Amino acid sequence: MPPTDFKPDKYTGITFEEAMKVRKERLTPSLMTYYQKPIMFVQGHGQWLYDERGRRYLDLFAGINTVSCGHCHPKVVAALEKQMKTLWHTSNIYIHPKIHEYVTKLTDKLPGDLKVAYIVNSGSEANDLAMLLARLHTGSFDIISLRSAYHGGSPYLQGLTALQTWNYSFARGFGIHNSMNADVFRGPYGGAHCRDSPVQTIRSCDCPSGQCQANDKYVHQVEDLLNHSCPKSIAGIFIEPIQGAGGINQYPKDFVKGAYTVARKKGALCIADEVQTGFGRMGSHYWGFETHGVMPDIVTMAKGIGNGFPLAAVVTTPAIAKCLTEALHFNTFGGNPLACAVGSAVIDVIEEEKLQENAEVIGTYLMKELEKLRDEFEVLGDVRGKGLMIGIDLVTDKESRSPLPGPDVTEILEETKDMGILLGRAGLSGNVLRIKPPMCITKADADFAVDVMRRALVNHTKRKPFYQQNAPNKRIVTKRKVDMYVKP
Repeated sequence: MPPTDFKPDKYTGITFEEAMKVRKERLTPSLMTYYQKPIMFVQGHGQWLYDERGRRYLDLFAGINTVSCGHCHPKVVAALEKQMKTLWHTSNIYIHPKIHEYVTKLTDKLPGDLKVAYIVNSGSEANDLAMLLARLHTGSFDIISLRSAYHGGSPYLQGLTALQTWNYSFARGFGIHNSMNADVFRGPYGGAHCRDSPVQTIRSCDCPSGQCQANDKYVHQVEDLLNHSCPKSIAGIFIEPIQGAGGINQYPKDFVKGAYTVARKKGALCIADEVQTGFGRMGSHYWGFETHGVMPDIVTMAKGIGNGFPLAAVVTTPAIAKCLTEALHFNTFGGNPLACAVGSAVIDVIEEEKLQENAEVIGTYLMKELEKLRDEFEVLGDVRGKGLMIGIDLVTDKESRSPLPGPDVTEILEETKDMGILLGRAGLSGNVLRIKPPMCITKADADFAVDVMRRALVNHTKRKPFYQQNAPNKRIVTKRKVDMYVKP
């Protein structure tokens, strides 16, 4: 594990056993824990988290892609402390300086006419509001999103979030339609030349190098949905630049541009959901939509915007913003002084510490190292992503690309945790490991993470041969002398 000079404080609070009892008896049963042996974290510093015993973990999940600058970044902490001593809260029906200072700094980071901001508290709130804006401005009702999309968990957003694991059995999604996801790894079209990533899928591809024929086929699916399932005009289209909870899915290179084009022909506003992709995480660009060469009409953002503080925003054009003046619209805590002080400090830290550049350099290095693991282990089917938003797709075998069963994924996740790294989990089958760390991680951290993951994959391979129920196994030895199992 890479060394650090930081020493955590001695913990004196509630015990782990007491916390688990409260969790079981007093908190909603819908709360899940990632591990068979859960962890209680009591302190964070940079890319590290510490449990009540003082044990250190490399946080590669960042509170579900939320801690952008690093845990308890001193500049962000100082900004919050300073604001707490002057003004905690006053309604925005009064004028306080922080919201005005912050929205100027925030909207200066966006191109074109995206200059009007609504400050809210969460990504779900932001997407709720974006949906309302689209419907009010266009006078239309229907909205489309992609299958495998995640745009929030509120009842209003249940239809936009097209993942069975997140949807309850009640009437939802009225006026919302989900198009085929443009997935070049598991979808019907696409392969090795299609996506904008340092690592391409090993799936065979008929596209010439530098071209993607799958793109038009997926755009046609959007057009077909619009022509058959929607009225003549629609309100909007929601797209994550890279799908997060859906499995770090990446589209063909020009898919988003094509989808925007056909949707705009139906009068739609184009909404970029930057909740997970914004604020430099893509490395090459500050915003994920910029990697697709498009200009959205509305941008939603949360998570990394506040480095863990409850903060989110919707940014749109002056023309679209006017529609909210038809009735009273207000958010009690949106844009409060504390949140705006934090958000402003986060933007400063990302710029001053060149975290966007770090995301590109370390993210690309990490993906190329993970590509070597993919070529070594049959269970590792795909590595994909951009910057420090990376997915590792675990499979039973590379030929079928069938998702690795849940118990196997759980074992691997548990082992990586026990060896000191924290990973996320995503995808409809829960078989995609998510890497979305604080953007301050180092090359040494990346090397440590790869070493831990390799050890966990070696142990999984020794513990449980592939295809054990369906075919005899043929043992081979990899370049690093690790036992692997493949079909004869």
